Amino acid sequence: MAIEVVASSIMTSDRTEHIARCVGGDRWVVSWLPGRTLSGRQAVTAMTIASTVGDHEEISEVEWSRLDGMALELGLTAREAVGMVASENRDIRQAPRPRRRVLE
Repeated sequence: MAIEVVASSIMTSDRTEHIARCVGGDRWVVSWLPGRTLSGRQAVTAMTIASTVGDHEEISEVEWSRLDGMALELGLTAREAVGMVASENRDIRQAPRPRRRVLE
């Protein structure tokens, strides 16, 4: 799993479509946590959770334990975090893709 920071303003992952965007200073918003502003460390944690959830159809007991620890940093339980990631995954997949215009 790789989380990449692009130009110090966007975090992406190779295992999820979720992103985190810097909104100034050390404040970040994460796509699966709408309405919340996180620290950079919390944004990395949120992206790690999204990457873990997005990568598995079934989550092992060990992973649940690890997810619980990470989710706690965000004020959530592992089950809440997994549910939120899954819910936002559906929204991302159902959202219409913007059309690209070809300029001549």
